[in-house]
Amino acid sequence: MSPATAPLGLGLVGCGGFGAFLLDAVADLPGLRPVAVADPDPRRAAALGRRHGVPALAGLDELLAREEVAVVAVATPPAAHAATATAALCAGRHVFCEKPLATTARDAEAVAEEAERAGRVLVVDHVLRYNPLLRAVERLIGEALLAPPRRFLFENDASDEDLGPDHWFWDREHSGGTFVEHGVHFFDAARALLGSDPLSVRATAVRRPGGGPVDMVSADVLHPGGVLASHLHSFTHAHRCERQLMRLDHGFAETRIEGWIPVRAEISAWTDEDGARAWERLPARAGALLRVEGFRPHGGERVPVAVERDAGTARPVRGRGERRVAPHHVRAVLDLGGEARKPYVYRESV
Repeated sequence: MSPATAPLGLGLVGCGGFGAFLLDAVADLPGLRPVAVADPDPRRAAALGRRHGVPALAGLDELLAREEVAVVAVATPPAAHAATATAALCAGRHVFCEKPLATTARDAEAVAEEAERAGRVLVVDHVLRYNPLLRAVERLIGEALLAPPRRFLFENDASDEDLGPDHWFWDREHSGGTFVEHGVHFFDAARALLGSDPLSVRATAVRRPGGGPVDMVSADVLHPGGVLASHLHSFTHAHRCERQLMRLDHGFAETRIEGWIPVRAEISAWTDEDGARAWERLPARAGALLRVEGFRPHGGERVPVAVERDAGTARPVRGRGERRVAPHHVRAVLDLGGEARKPYVYRESV
């Protein structure tokens, strides 16, 4: 195909819920324009095609036959991701792939190798990489306002209300299993926040009583320096009872981030006078602190900070052998605008 020029034509494979969300999310981006959709379900493809004013096709081959398709977005069930992405790369297209890239590590590596061979861009939809809260925490660690985490904890009490017994999510051959289909977001987040690759993993899976599917899994992941990351996923709740918590233990500070598309982080820290003053300067730096390339701020982001001086004794205190003078207590919030902004944050992070 001839070299593409902006705006790049986007062809979508997979017109289910995420595919529809993705097209809505990119519809107003100046560098992309939807040009075709494809799905084996003709009614589903036709409905989404009409919504965006683009042709509805039967499959990937028809999509790749169109010269105007420069980027292929893969939004099929996970078992088809690797083959679809590889075919698109071989045809000279850039690829945006919903996570996971593949259901096995070997297949994922093969797709990445094909992207390198073809000289094309391959992006996997790890949305937490582009969430301003996590990017801000990374910056605070880099600036030593927060110490590198000693512990990472993620607990996910997710809903199974829309996951009937025949849904592909429960079939490991189709989904890759809970850790692969969903947990990849948080393994990826832990890797970024801890700044290292895992050394070892110990995992447990629990089946639903009565011989049902695996609906609870946990993993303890050891990182260099004795840093332990714990991941728990439970698809056992009603929608209204969903809850997610990411917790980072920095020793003299703690970060708590709620929700799988988080819009608020709370930090509690003990520090000295120099540290207190550095924290108090954060609100004026909110824009730079929360900046993510490609993420368009809506203007309602805030970073309020409150410092209670002499909240504790001025004598040195110890934790895990570390001696420090830390009499001042800091409470900081990284706020992306509240729950009402969650759909916006999700769209901008894709």
